[in-house]
Amino acid sequence: MFKAKILIVGPSESGKSVLANFLSDATESVGGEYSPTQGVRILEFEFQSVSGFEKNASCEAELWDCAGDTKFELCWPALMKDSSGVVLVFNPDMPSHLKEIETWYSSFVSTQGVQDSQCLLIAHHKPGSGADNRRLGLSPQLSKLNLIHSNLEEDPEEVRQEFRHYLGSVVKSLSESREREEMSIIN
Repeated sequence: MFKAKILIVGPSESGKSVLANFLSDATESVGGEYSPTQGVRILEFEFQSVSGFEKNASCEAELWDCAGDTKFELCWPALMKDSSGVVLVFNPDMPSHLKEIETWYSSFVSTQGVQDSQCLLIAHHKPGSGADNRRLGLSPQLSKLNLIHSNLEEDPEEVRQEFRHYLGSVVKSLSESREREEMSIIN
């Protein structure tokens, strides 16, 4: 059974915890009062792989819901250890988040050698924001990532389906990596 460790990172108040709770089936409701994450929260769940070499294989996932406050920056190397993928979350209705998400990309993706295929960029629209899927002024680096707009009020199942597809591609990457490692031992 494959185990995927997925980091969920981004600026404060972007909706990371709400998304993590929803995507891991930790809660049915998506509202509530804002409570900033302190350090990291880890949510574990199982899912059926829908892509990759072994379709319908049972997989385990850990969602590491990382605090958006840079005062926890000294903890980031420990959080990144053995991660399988990175989900970058930002609120497109907050202009500062477009610039901040580039810093998160630099810290968690480019400096760590994480492949773009192991990343997912989520423009998370908060309830009542009137989700606007307009073109965002993303940097060339971020434009290469798979981008989804999430609005858990309007179409939660589409968000879940896109995330499960992303998890499937991460598992496929893990499987290919494991296969290469096994072949190098044999040879």
